[in-house]
Amino acid sequence: MITLIATVLNEGDNIHHLMNGLLNQTRQADEIIIVDGGSSDNTVAILHTYENRLPLNIIVQPDCNISQGRNTAIYHAKGDILAITDAGVRLTETWLEKITQPLLDNDTVTVVCGFFKADPQTIFEVAMGATTLPLVDEIDSDTFLPSSRSIALRQAAAKHVNGYPEWLDYCEDLIFDLRLKMTQAPFVFVPDALVYFRPRSTMTAYYKQYYRYARGDGKADLWRKRHALRYITYLVALPLLLLLTFFSHPAFLLLGVFGGLLYLYRPYRRLPQVMRDAPSQSPLAWLQAILLIPIIRAVGDIAKMLGYPVGWQWRLQHRPTDWNQV
Repeated sequence: MITLIATVLNEGDNIHHLMNGLLNQTRQADEIIIVDGGSSDNTVAILHTYENRLPLNIIVQPDCNISQGRNTAIYHAKGDILAITDAGVRLTETWLEKITQPLLDNDTVTVVCGFFKADPQTIFEVAMGATTLPLVDEIDSDTFLPSSRSIALRQAAAKHVNGYPEWLDYCEDLIFDLRLKMTQAPFVFVPDALVYFRPRSTMTAYYKQYYRYARGDGKADLWRKRHALRYITYLVALPLLLLLTFFSHPAFLLLGVFGGLLYLYRPYRRLPQVMRDAPSQSPLAWLQAILLIPIIRAVGDIAKMLGYPVGWQWRLQHRPTDWNQV
């Protein structure tokens, strides 16, 4: 039996994308559990309109975070296989079929990792997708940590790691993945189990997203070296390079330009593929996307550098449970 779970909060503007995607699946879920975190808009009312078309169980749990919502769904699930996705995505018609098939075919498979692609509606979102979302050929299937926009696993495995960490408001799916990895659970990567995810549509929304991601990293003590490298680059290497350029030799500026181009290589490499789904492919649209990418990258780095110490401060004050113990 397959149970599909998702959490929602104030998704009235776009919940139809998810629900219509569920209606059009080539393989239907036996049960769908959606936990609403206390929406103040018409999200729940819209969900109720699908009850006669889908095996839908709607649970309203005011003020729960995304981890608590997912754990509630896991607790109530009757299926031995869980397929997990998120509001704000557009499912391909074969998503549920593709992401659950390895679990149905092979009893030794525990986790199936799906994939996600940018679903841009503006040129800004094209640049955002190219900057923040990897292409499938960048993925190492042995180390890939799937987003909970697109993952399936056995319910027993989810319960074995005590579900999602309820003390963590962001990066909760990374901790969930890492704990599953620690149990030596076999992972299978299925890139055809695809969902489309719309990138943030404004710079403010993007800044908040990556500030919260980094704050979550700090709370969970994730990626110390990665964050340290960012601080060293912006607070030590870049000022030093500027000083050498002005007070020693202008050639040092070329070194900085070369380093910047290396840093932007992946976003620019991704751009042609993301542009295929762009609302416009005019020369002006291309130029706009090219110019936006370094700005988006810099804003994201600033957000991370500000969010990470806030998360660490919270960690020192609250001393959460060590997630490394399974």
